[in-house]
Amino acid sequence: MKRALIVVDVQPTFCEGGALAVAGGNDVAAKIRDFVNEYASQWDVLVSTQDWHIDPGDHFSDNPDFVDTWPPHGVAGTPEAELHEAIAPLPFDLQVKKGEYTAAYSGFEGKDENGVLLADLLREHGVEAVDVVGIAFSHCVFETAKSAFEAGFATRILRDLTVGVTPELEAQTEAKLAELQIPYVPAQMALN
Repeated sequence: MKRALIVVDVQPTFCEGGALAVAGGNDVAAKIRDFVNEYASQWDVLVSTQDWHIDPGDHFSDNPDFVDTWPPHGVAGTPEAELHEAIAPLPFDLQVKKGEYTAAYSGFEGKDENGVLLADLLREHGVEAVDVVGIAFSHCVFETAKSAFEAGFATRILRDLTVGVTPELEAQTEAKLAELQIPYVPAQMALN
């Protein structure tokens, strides 16, 4: 079975010092780099997703509620929206950008430079299973895994290669994963 590793939104905008920083973002970027450098052969396809906002409407707010509205982040063409320097050199087979004119939490809303959606790209490569890592666990990582599962891919989230926003949100997200029966496993379980 062909498997892909999807690295979700590991960008400076979501790491310490960024516009919508998650504590531990830089650390998880380094962990993903080291893990992929050591075990890249475990996956047939390596994928990155990026928030790439041009004008996402009311997703951006000067008075964000941090539920549906957020401070500007991942602005297309800015250094904060590029891949994090720790993972930028990784040998990605597919790179998709999402959220130009919408909120776009799931990487499956992302398209490559030719406008092809992630699910179609994965199917073109014969992928049947995906492992999801990145930032942030309760938001874009969860939504990407949920979309993958709903699209028929065997799906796992690799626990130690993602980072959460708060313990409360992490617990809520773990409960949602359990309900959907999406495994949330240590990264070592992804290794054959």
